Amino acid sequence: MGAAHARSARLAGARLVGVAASSPDRAKQAASRLGADRGFASVEALVEDPEVDVVHLCVPNHLHLPLATTALALGKHVICEKPLALDARSADALVEAATAAGTVTAVPFVYRFHPMVRELRERIAADALGGVHLVHGTYLQDWLSDARDTNWRVDRAQGGPSRAFADIGSHWFDLAEFVLDDRVVRMSARFGTAFADRPNEDVALVQFETGTGTLGSVVVSQVSPGRKNALTIEASGTTGTARFDQEAPGTIWIGRRDRATEVPADPAVLSPAAARHVVAPPGHPQGYLDCVDRFVADVYATVGGEAPDGLPTFRDGRRAVHLADVALQSAAAGGRWFEVAP
Repeated sequence: MGAAHARSARLAGARLVGVAASSPDRAKQAASRLGADRGFASVEALVEDPEVDVVHLCVPNHLHLPLATTALALGKHVICEKPLALDARSADALVEAATAAGTVTAVPFVYRFHPMVRELRERIAADALGGVHLVHGTYLQDWLSDARDTNWRVDRAQGGPSRAFADIGSHWFDLAEFVLDDRVVRMSARFGTAFADRPNEDVALVQFETGTGTLGSVVVSQVSPGRKNALTIEASGTTGTARFDQEAPGTIWIGRRDRATEVPADPAVLSPAAARHVVAPPGHPQGYLDCVDRFVADVYATVGGEAPDGLPTFRDGRRAVHLADVALQSAAAGGRWFEVAP
């Protein structure tokens, strides 16, 4: 992720003052590879350097709280990878620190920056599907589907008490609440592990209800062989259904009782909110890295005084952590329904 952030920062016109890594030698190597001016001896030195205006935190989860707190206290703008913190109390503290600092903060819920996600959001807001009563989807990966697969995220001390839900389920719920402009108010979750020695969940099955009464469900897995990044979301209303598939992001599928069509990522047929994020000629696919580019560009535009729509902030990061906490409570209680605080 550090490489993706560095690329997007340069494309947005930033000077990459420096990078930090797990050692001074690796930081020097990374600086050369990523086009930074220098490698810092430590991440603390990077955060504290007066030349640095914006700090991108692409570090293990347990480091988010201390490093973001330090950066905010020094008046820096902060982009922090998700999950924002390991628990709701820490996420609350970071939002309070961001408010006190008065600087720009953001969390890379970058799937918001697919043009067709924006189009889906606009169509739902315009009642193009009628009143939405059902939303469902998946987020499936396979990078931990072998018993030998491991990563720092599997370590509770570094990754936190939730893995699959907090790591990728957070993306799905941010997307769902964003496109619906609605909030989850109740949730029931069941967690499971494919391998007994894993300390946190490999899979999550979640049912929920939103404030407007929309019912929903999602299946989250990091142990589904052959599924690389199968993020899908489908919303059904009284007059139509719409579906977005992150692995085929150039269209959204629209279904009616008598027909089904695909809407392409063509500014000529998209809403202004969606067309703004189209950066390639129609028929040329845009992907994940384009979303990261658009996200970072909007963060920097906000630093410059603009107010682009849909930028995910620390408040959105806190929301995701609160949902993960409720999911953990529900799973520990055998799937009992729990209320989600506003």
